[in-house]
Amino acid sequence: MSYGLNDIIKKVLPKRLFYRSLIIVATPIILLQIIITVVFFDSLWIKANKGMTRSLVGEVETLFDVYRTQKDEKHKEVLIAIYNKNFNLTVALKEDEILPKEKTERWYSPTDRSLRRELKSVFGTSYWFDTTTYKEKVDLRIKYKNGVIQIFFPKEKISPSSARIFALWITLPGLLLITIAIVFLKNQTRPIVNLAKAAEKFGKGEFVKEFRPSGAKEIRLAAYEFDRMRKRITLHLNQRSEMLSGISHDLRTPLTRLKLQLALIKQENLAKKMSDDIEEMERMLNEYLEFSRHQKNEETEMVNLNNLIKEITKKYEGKQINVNFEENLKINMRPNAVKRCLMNLIDNSLSYGKKVEILMKKTINSIIIFVDDDGPGIPKSEHQNVMKPFYRIDKSRGQNKSGVGLGLSIANDIIRSHGGNIVLEKSHLNGLRVKISLPL
Repeated sequence: MSYGLNDIIKKVLPKRLFYRSLIIVATPIILLQIIITVVFFDSLWIKANKGMTRSLVGEVETLFDVYRTQKDEKHKEVLIAIYNKNFNLTVALKEDEILPKEKTERWYSPTDRSLRRELKSVFGTSYWFDTTTYKEKVDLRIKYKNGVIQIFFPKEKISPSSARIFALWITLPGLLLITIAIVFLKNQTRPIVNLAKAAEKFGKGEFVKEFRPSGAKEIRLAAYEFDRMRKRITLHLNQRSEMLSGISHDLRTPLTRLKLQLALIKQENLAKKMSDDIEEMERMLNEYLEFSRHQKNEETEMVNLNNLIKEITKKYEGKQINVNFEENLKINMRPNAVKRCLMNLIDNSLSYGKKVEILMKKTINSIIIFVDDDGPGIPKSEHQNVMKPFYRIDKSRGQNKSGVGLGLSIANDIIRSHGGNIVLEKSHLNGLRVKISLPL
């Protein structure tokens, strides 16, 4: 039971830290205001309203009783004049009138309920009042002989004026406190948001510029450690690229000398075999350098994928490549790296098949690219292995003599550095399907 309740609460509560913190801060303030308001209205305002209403009804009852006992019309007029002067009432006798049948009492108003209760206890049903027609006055009518006595009195006689002041005092400070809390919470959550954005950029292989730790001590410590880790990883990647560049420079020289020496060998068969081995070494070295250098810092930019793929397919004129686009899709990425990835996949497909299809569509959170071929495909048991560097299989797709097993590894590394993933599937062309997901 408790687990189900926890799941419901988790679904209802906001997911972001800022709004959760705001609820923690604002809830006690709002609850305190509600409690104070309830106590005020129940203990003070309603009791004061009852007392003032009872006093007013007592004045009206006194006026009505004295008025009935007076037989001289002049005395009645004098009595009305005294009440109008001393009690701030406007009293008038309306002869040959009846009480209105239309009810104007508000059931939700404590003032109307209190006035109705007091009048009913004194006059029964021989009364009618209206508190809505006039802004500052209440219209009260009491049945008298063949007419009615109409009395106008100020609303402040039955409604304490402190209610509005109290409402302002209880509302404005609460709003002020919540506003101050929002400002402080924004300042406290901003460093966490900045840290998350920096980590997301770094995870996608983007270059993080001028990241500065800020915020509370714990947040600054986490940001400082993240920055140190980022610098260590960047330094390691740069050192690897520099080391491989040095290896490339050092190995190319002896390979060139070997080629020159092979040209002088008279045994052509032996020279041919050794030359092929040297060319394979050079090819392996070049692809290995490409594999290690593709993560070089490249600025991300907003790119139209349709235009990028059209630009790539122009280089394969004469090849059977079909392209299908849903719409113009734009995404923030490193264009040269993604172009290298797609060219590796197309080269791979054309090496093993004759027909290639490229399909691209957009989902809610990502862009999906399918690259299908009609080649022999790859067994499902080998899907994970072919993503490893220098892994080559001799089954189904055959051994590609022009490659060293880095095409899919480079493509996988590039897509993962963008925060996406690559999945290998069975193609509808009976070959291999490469499914690329790039987050928006």
